[in-house]
Amino acid sequence: MRKSTIHRAALFVALAAGLSPAHALAPLTQEELVAKIQAAGYSQVKDVKSTAEGTTAKAVKDGKPVTLIIDSSGQIKERY
Repeated sequence: MRKSTIHRAALFVALAAGLSPAHALAPLTQEELVAKIQAAGYSQVKDVKSTAEGTTAKAVKDGKPVTLIIDSSGQIKERY
């Protein structure tokens, strides 16, 4: 039981520190990924999909629609 508690605590600390899913020991759920995108200043997040280049999503920032790419390290970048 103690081992499970330690694992959960490590996962929480890794996620709270903003580490990538690979470092967090478990992939982010879609809800967690949407929350991360919203925390970065985007709204109306939709069409979240896994692709060869990473996870893509559509969102709005500063009133303008954008397409996002979230790479394996958790970096959120706008596709131009």
